[in-house]
Amino acid sequence: MNIKEEILKLKEMKKAVILAHNYQIPEIQDLADFVGDSLELSKHSKKINAPLIVFCGVRFMAETAKILSPRKKVLLPALDAGCPLADTILPDQLLALRAKHPDAWVVSYVNTSAQIKALSDVCCTSSNAVAVVKNVPVKKVIFVPDKNLGNWVAKNVPEKEIIIWQGFCYVHEQFTLEELERAKKRLPDAEILVHPECRSEVVEHADFVLSTAGMLAHAKKSSAKRFIVGTEEGMLHKLKKESPDKEFYSLGCAKTCVNMKKTTLRQLRDSLAKERYEIDLEKEIIAKASVALERMIEYI
Repeated sequence: MNIKEEILKLKEMKKAVILAHNYQIPEIQDLADFVGDSLELSKHSKKINAPLIVFCGVRFMAETAKILSPRKKVLLPALDAGCPLADTILPDQLLALRAKHPDAWVVSYVNTSAQIKALSDVCCTSSNAVAVVKNVPVKKVIFVPDKNLGNWVAKNVPEKEIIIWQGFCYVHEQFTLEELERAKKRLPDAEILVHPECRSEVVEHADFVLSTAGMLAHAKKSSAKRFIVGTEEGMLHKLKKESPDKEFYSLGCAKTCVNMKKTTLRQLRDSLAKERYEIDLEKEIIAKASVALERMIEYI
């Protein structure tokens, strides 16, 4: 029995569901029951009936699944799969910001720790950040932690005052305007799709600014046959899989998230077999963070 067969057998035996983010390695994506972006995975976590969720992603994603499904056991196969962007803001820093702006709502990107979500009024993802900020019932918003997504929101919601934390995703920060201009010259017929975590100058010169789920939907309906993609390179696997008649290229050299690539087939098998690396959160954190996450889903 090979390792893939072992995983499938264990999954069936333990009545488990495997969730994977779009940036996971192809072998993990192909074995998962559901592959998606943060918003899709959040919704799916809430609906799952299975008692065991194995989350192939990074820690904040597994925490989100636990917050939305607190009675289920949630496993993270790669214990050290963190998120440097989520780590850019700490609870004490957010509390200080809230004290400075008591009339503001805190909108936290889902790429944050459970503790930050618990201190937030509402969460958002790259798919719905603009809609969430438009819908919050205040004129002033503290947006954490990604400055590039915050700038994109500010551009699209000019009627609100947005205080932006200066964190960033080290992967998306690597895409440059020079790479984009070279790509346009090399493939003038290709559409350029970039994630809103990219730098503002890259976002401004792209053809479309989309979440990973948005990229998939756009590629399917677009009349274009070639696409240059400005996000983590794992996304190309799913794009090619869902639109096999089209061509997809990374913007510049392929950019990789080290943490997203930490989950291997062996780790997935071992996590299932031993039910190891369970996500455990305090009940108070779950209760407070769930309010922000539930609001996120309502505001879509």
